[in-house]
Amino acid sequence: MRTRELFAPTLRQISGEVELASHRLLLRGGFIRQLAAGMYSLLPLGLRVVRKIENIVREEMDAAGAQEVFLPALHPLELWEKTGRAEYWGDELMKLKDRGGRPFCLGGTHEEVITQLASEVKSYRELPFTLYQIQTKFRDDPRPRGGLVRVREFTMKDAYSFDRDVAGLDVSYDKMVEAYHNILKRIGLTYHVVEASGGGIGGWDTKEFELPTETGESHYLRCESCGYAATPEVAEVRREIAEPTEAERPLERVETPDQRTIEQVTAFLEVPARQLVKTLIYAADGRVVAALVRGDREMSEDKLRAALGAKRLQMADPATIERVSGAPVGFAGPVDLKEAEIVADDEIRGERNFVTGGNAADLHVRNVNWGRDFEVAKWADLRNGVPGDLCPKCGQPLTGYRGIELAHIFKLGTIYSEALEASFLDEDGQRKPMVMGCYGIGTTRLIASVVEQFHDEAGIIWPMSVAPYEVEIILLNQDDSVQSEIAERLYTELQEDGFEVLLEDRPERAGVKFKDADLIGIPGQVVVGRLAGEGKVEVRRRGGESRTVPAEDAATAVRELLSTNLPG
Repeated sequence: MRTRELFAPTLRQISGEVELASHRLLLRGGFIRQLAAGMYSLLPLGLRVVRKIENIVREEMDAAGAQEVFLPALHPLELWEKTGRAEYWGDELMKLKDRGGRPFCLGGTHEEVITQLASEVKSYRELPFTLYQIQTKFRDDPRPRGGLVRVREFTMKDAYSFDRDVAGLDVSYDKMVEAYHNILKRIGLTYHVVEASGGGIGGWDTKEFELPTETGESHYLRCESCGYAATPEVAEVRREIAEPTEAERPLERVETPDQRTIEQVTAFLEVPARQLVKTLIYAADGRVVAALVRGDREMSEDKLRAALGAKRLQMADPATIERVSGAPVGFAGPVDLKEAEIVADDEIRGERNFVTGGNAADLHVRNVNWGRDFEVAKWADLRNGVPGDLCPKCGQPLTGYRGIELAHIFKLGTIYSEALEASFLDEDGQRKPMVMGCYGIGTTRLIASVVEQFHDEAGIIWPMSVAPYEVEIILLNQDDSVQSEIAERLYTELQEDGFEVLLEDRPERAGVKFKDADLIGIPGQVVVGRLAGEGKVEVRRRGGESRTVPAEDAATAVRELLSTNLPG
């Protein structure tokens, strides 16, 4: 490809607020353009990168025995209603109606559709199998940000395994884990495997593959000693509860007009946040639960759901909160709480004389003590982990990380197969639901992730594995017959040698060509300039080594400099 024919409009500056380096550089380099908030067009350079990524993904999926399909992006809403996810996703699910008034949605994920397809299986003899697709997803994210990192329309590879039992699922799951390691290593990304929440997908043994970067929106904790890593919602908190030594003091009710939040109450009562205990009212499978956690901690709904053994968990509505507490939202407390089972975070066992809501409007209570003033039905680890917590595996302090989620995998079990009646006949003639796994990796997000890891002040530094082109020949003066002759000869020779080559032949100043070459970040650069009269060219590895060689040796020098995926 010649640059004078390439549609890749580069930009010197970006207007508006752009937080991530990948967002800025992909816009400036002519890889993407924004259509609307969270919606981007891929330009030719960007599409070449995503096709490289997709090829790697396909090769590893095929090697793991998965079979490719292509499913509709438009789904009958009734499928999502059968699994309960239409309500769970709420406004994030993009909904519409056809001309007959039938409700549909744009697929934010494809568990329902793939499960309905798999329901054609009749016998255990047809299991196991894994299907995958590379398809567009739609999610009405209220806060799209970061270019291709968090968007409303994106491309993802999603795979789904179908087995007859959990033992079979374990085998399918392990194959996908290995495939994901291979994909990310072939691309060249640094990553951590992190225990995570199932969120709106569900299941267990959920893991995220995270790119560690200070600009990421994900948060996770990691032990530098043994490698244990988990998101705060599921991170195990090592339970070392000290017996309280402070004497219990008498209850004291305090008027706190309009003081509802932790910040407001602590400032008003002049106490630290850790001295408060939050009382959060939930509906769990039809029963009301009051969950207690220290004021300076965040409740983990994943841990709470697990502690209760609940399938459905959600914050109680204001009417329920007022019914069980006698107070509006923000003033519930465990003392004299009605009709609610109390579960409390283990950390509270070591506390005395804490502050809680007073179960009346504008009222809090000082010097509350469990055992004396209220009873706890169940103690459990209920809070989000924080940096400095001790690793549950080896006892060393956990370090806080930020990252970009590259991939997410789940063991789903029979959540969807039971709801959508995807079953099979076993050897004994009994009908059983298929046991499923789910495995997703964002192919367009991977473009941004690669740029986040591989860039400098001048621009992008693409790994060889996903670079839009492998070599760029930078012809500094297209009007110089010697330079042009060498550049054209190298353009043909390098292509014949198997390289994907871009020839920079625009009638632009040398400075513009150098800046654009570094901005676009093609791994190999061959500069044909003032040394052409001596029969020499400069061969560079973007972000690495540079050599001056005779023009006839350029192909060999390029091959040597590009012999590894990453510059070094």
